[in-house]
Amino acid sequence: MNYRHAYHAGNHADVLKHAVLARALLHMGRKDKGYCVVDAHAGIGVYDLEGVEAGKTLEWQGGAGRLIDGTGRALTLEDAAAEALLEPWRQAVAAVNDGGGFRRYPGSPEVAAQLSRAHDRLVFNELHPADFETLSAQYAGDWRVRVTCEEAGVAVKANLPPAERRGIVLIDPPYERADDAERALTMLRQGHKRFATGCFMLWYPVTGDGLSGRLAAAAAELGLARMLVVEMLVRPVTINGGLAGSGLIIVNPPWPLAEELPVLLPALAERLNASEPAWRVEWLTGE
Repeated sequence: MNYRHAYHAGNHADVLKHAVLARALLHMGRKDKGYCVVDAHAGIGVYDLEGVEAGKTLEWQGGAGRLIDGTGRALTLEDAAAEALLEPWRQAVAAVNDGGGFRRYPGSPEVAAQLSRAHDRLVFNELHPADFETLSAQYAGDWRVRVTCEEAGVAVKANLPPAERRGIVLIDPPYERADDAERALTMLRQGHKRFATGCFMLWYPVTGDGLSGRLAAAAAELGLARMLVVEMLVRPVTINGGLAGSGLIIVNPPWPLAEELPVLLPALAERLNASEPAWRVEWLTGE
């Protein structure tokens, strides 16, 4: 396992993924009963945008850097309603930059830690040994959090169904191995079998190899109810053109997430897109 997300932290794919996750967490918290978050590919939690890895790619400048300037000032979206929907994400970013400026970016574990409550439970799994150690140290003082170092599929199966019977499962593989997509779909299928009422979020990249289309089609064939696809492009999709965008396949999105995203995504795509904004929010399967 060689993938290190520090090279890509805060890029446009992170902004989409974490903005949607933040909205979902907000809606989960509207009920008093606790919930569980299982993050199968957690990374290290918080990333240094001035660190060696982020400095080599500067991908964050085309993502979070278009929403926050170097002083930490919010570069607001043109649409006020969309900006209001982005607020939970902004809160999570601000919390890791409490001294001002914009040097640190919260990964999905930190978004979950910031937006969850004292009686919610968080399971963060990371297979990379060094990143696992960093992640463990980051949350050593948070009694809500359990950090594991297992294959993602093992972690998902081991933690479902949660005792709370409410929760979010985030599946976010690097798609570096040839079978990563197949493994991700297996996690989704097996996880749903154990926890049919849970909210599952499967992230995928959009590149010129057709993976995103094949993944969405294969996900639809699983026959799971209430499956939403959310996608945003920042540049045209071309062969060997790199990461043109990304998407999420969401099973059981908490209400009213599906109604909010058509408001948020156009404004977000407009800000992050280098050419013509492109996005979609569609149901793959209904009830």
